[in-house]
Amino acid sequence: MSREIHTHFRPCNLCEATCGLEIKYRGNETISIRGDKNDLLSRGHICPKAVALKDTYNDPDRLRKPVIKKDKEWKEVSYEEAFNIAVSRIKGIQERYGNDSVAVYLGNPVAHNIGLLLNVPNFIKALKTKQRYSATSVDQLPHNFAAYFMFGHYMLLPIPDIDRTNFFLIIGANPAVSNGSIMTAPDVINRITGIKKRGGKIVVVDPRRTETAKLATKHFFIKPNTDALLLLSMLNVIFKKNLDKPGRLEKFIKNYEQVKGIASNFSPERVSKITGISANDIERLAGDFATSDRAVCYGRFGASTQEFGGLTQWLINVLNIVTGNFDREGGAMFTTPAVDLVGMSKFGGSRGSYGRWRSRVKELPEFAGELPVTTLADEILTPGEGQVKGLITIAGNPVLTTPSGRKLEKALSQLEFMLSVDIYINETTSFADLIIPTATGLEAPVFEMLFYQLSVRNFVKYAPPLMDKGELKYDWEVIGELTTRINSKYPIMEPEQAISFMLQMGPYGDKVTLEKLKDSPYGIDLGELKPQLPERLFTEDGKIDLIPAVFVKDLTRLEEKLKEKEDPEFPFILIGRRDIRSSNSWLHNSQRLIKGRNRSTMLINSIDAENLGIKNGEEVRVTSTEGSIIIKAEISDKMMQGVVSIPNGWGHNREGVKLTVAGTNPGVSVNDITQPKIDKLTGNAAFSGTRVRVERGEELSCVNIS
Repeated sequence: MSREIHTHFRPCNLCEATCGLEIKYRGNETISIRGDKNDLLSRGHICPKAVALKDTYNDPDRLRKPVIKKDKEWKEVSYEEAFNIAVSRIKGIQERYGNDSVAVYLGNPVAHNIGLLLNVPNFIKALKTKQRYSATSVDQLPHNFAAYFMFGHYMLLPIPDIDRTNFFLIIGANPAVSNGSIMTAPDVINRITGIKKRGGKIVVVDPRRTETAKLATKHFFIKPNTDALLLLSMLNVIFKKNLDKPGRLEKFIKNYEQVKGIASNFSPERVSKITGISANDIERLAGDFATSDRAVCYGRFGASTQEFGGLTQWLINVLNIVTGNFDREGGAMFTTPAVDLVGMSKFGGSRGSYGRWRSRVKELPEFAGELPVTTLADEILTPGEGQVKGLITIAGNPVLTTPSGRKLEKALSQLEFMLSVDIYINETTSFADLIIPTATGLEAPVFEMLFYQLSVRNFVKYAPPLMDKGELKYDWEVIGELTTRINSKYPIMEPEQAISFMLQMGPYGDKVTLEKLKDSPYGIDLGELKPQLPERLFTEDGKIDLIPAVFVKDLTRLEEKLKEKEDPEFPFILIGRRDIRSSNSWLHNSQRLIKGRNRSTMLINSIDAENLGIKNGEEVRVTSTEGSIIIKAEISDKMMQGVVSIPNGWGHNREGVKLTVAGTNPGVSVNDITQPKIDKLTGNAAFSGTRVRVERGEELSCVNIS
């Protein structure tokens, strides 16, 4: 065997930043993983997660053959036997109970996987089920919802042009840790600090003084679930002081006066008490934003995963539009990606949908072909016609990452059959009857089709597989094989062929081909974002609908928020938080990422801790209407009073889970106490805002933990 060391370049597929990697390797041995200084988008930046690609490849806990559960024990089977079992059981359930008796759940990694993105749609079509779920409805659905109703396409998502803005208003987002989200922005810290270097301002609005807030010019604490009220009061000030200036957008927006009328009801004085931000600060913030020459407002996970996520994301768009900071340099802009998923809709692709069917139990409307995942457990547990009897999970761990995890566990245990396409026996797949693993990470090609739609600069990159996949099958081979066996009408889509075709159909033609991408290891820079309106709109009349009817109806619910009173039984509000060494529930089986201090803690303000007699590092019990968890307290003045924070994705201590490293520091699942509440407008899970009470350690022994 050759001992020569080679170099391989590829985008990291562990988060939306898609940072360029320079990998030194010898045979199937990874020598080093570093940031690629020549990558035209990330410029040498990587975060700690990237190095863990090596750990995933070498992980002894990772499945490398399909396994079937017999008498509560796992037994290896061949791929052929696994396919036969899976198709037989799926068809059998659907023949007995109907097509909708089998549900599908897609985890977040699907979005990073070109093979799955290409083949999962046909798989779902072959199943003919309406029971479709994904991580979208616990993450970003309000973004897509606002885009669909305002711009006519659910993927027409405006991206902050942070490289050219002079005022960056960040609401409920922490890009310094997430590396950008619905904003592919590698090297984001330097991009943000660059705003200050050119004399601009960064303002963060968040219940926690986040890592991003440390970089900011100003930070405001805000009470969870009140972001929409803050935005309406800012609009109130802007209209009242005649600071609105939509400019050229005025020709193709409608319902402008209606927005003015609505904002007139939400003065800073009226909302200041409930938001926790003074009326003077609201007025100043609104004025500074509106008078800046180039400004952009951006909201992300905290702004979406709350009871008013839809209104918040809609109002962020409205704020950018009425101040003239939409579809212009330094504001919120649309991308022109090499594979243009939005543009392909002109040739028959989906623009999105709403309410074509509803969930059986709670009658929640579908959006873009999916139902809100908060109702999945109900669909399994509730008897009657259409009850879910079988479930297929693909690269997902909803027991830890969706609300009310214990309820979902109960539901999974009652299924007649469960298939998981996954590389681990984790908290969700441990309930499966059959697990089919795939080649992943360094063994697979990388083409971040979705996230180049969301990039702060038009850019594209491709990398072939690095490591030999051995006897494993690619994800597209697994899903494609299942699809054709269920319904031979649907072909298997091979990634390179599909990418080549989509590039040919894209806006750059021969400038960007697959062959040129293979010859461009650092990627191809396609330039800065450019104004594209009104041509890019997909609305029937070619105009931006500034206030669609569905949003108007939801304002009544927001009005009730102003009347909300404190709950003495559950006096604290729970929010989540991100960690730069985690990605939801992944990567906890990497020793280099999990080592060090315990990150699965509850952050609490020092005054709140003193009032409860809680000491730093002490175990506390956190209780909601769903149940209780015991977790160590971490006292921090980075937290707003009355708010506590627990990270998502931990809790690797379930029975039957086989994750060696994660088991040494399992943490606690916050979703054992989050409620299956939703934003009633969009159906997105409302993690932020769960009401809880906190009790100190010495009181734990006398109370049962549910």
